[in-house]
Amino acid sequence: MDDKKLKWLFLVILSVIWGSSFILIKKGLIGLTAYQLGSLRIIFTAIFLFIIGFNSFHKIEKRHYKPVVISAFLGTFIPVYMFALAETEIDSSIASILNSLTPLNTLIFGFFFFKMAFNKNQLLGVIIGLMGTLMLIISGANLNPDQNYWFSIFVLIASVCYAFNVSVIKTYLQDLNAMSIAVGNFVVITIPALVVLICTGFFKTEVITSDIVQTSMLYLVLLAIFGTGIAKVMFNRLVQISTPIFSSSVTYTIPIVALIWGVLDGERLNIIQVLATGVILLGVFLANRRN
Repeated sequence: MDDKKLKWLFLVILSVIWGSSFILIKKGLIGLTAYQLGSLRIIFTAIFLFIIGFNSFHKIEKRHYKPVVISAFLGTFIPVYMFALAETEIDSSIASILNSLTPLNTLIFGFFFFKMAFNKNQLLGVIIGLMGTLMLIISGANLNPDQNYWFSIFVLIASVCYAFNVSVIKTYLQDLNAMSIAVGNFVVITIPALVVLICTGFFKTEVITSDIVQTSMLYLVLLAIFGTGIAKVMFNRLVQISTPIFSSSVTYTIPIVALIWGVLDGERLNIIQVLATGVILLGVFLANRRN
């Protein structure tokens, strides 16, 4: 399959996988803390990737070390904890919508740090997207007064990290295959994640043997294998065969899948939030246009 068709196939598959990730995080948090969930997600993914692709690690050359380390923390380590922390207070569907700001952040930080082109349509898209974000957060806070919408900041931090990561991969790791990048990332962050997990007291017998914890871990295994492991490799490849803006526009369709899961799980949305979602996606669309 040629790259033009392959990038669209990856986009669709990633939309489904990552759109389902938000509800899996929500279910995982029933029995786990945010830091336990983030750490276990990294560790389970690392085990999966090391089994299927550790041989690709030797392809990483010395000149790749620094960008691989940066990519590890920006593309995985920080975001997994940020999303877990966010969903302790806000709905999974809202988190997915806020995540759709990633292409806008890719554009903004790509312009300032990686000399990416920037035009008037894209600037308009950024402004519209930010307006939609404010609408969504304010409306959500009114609809769900029991939720702390300040935790939306964690999703925004993750989005900024993703934006930097896309540009790092595109600029410095273009010649390294997607599996090598993914394996290299998890070689870097597995030990820090294990340290965090130990500090949470997870390895106490009464915690591990709890039925609710074991159920949450089943959701987490699915999240780790599909939402992080397989998706990570696919996304790295997508960045390499497309542009940073195109690859980050996977966030167009992620909210659609996540919203469906959220509604099925009983999450509430009002008309203003739906409108705000449309405003954000309009901003992303304008920012993604070349002219």
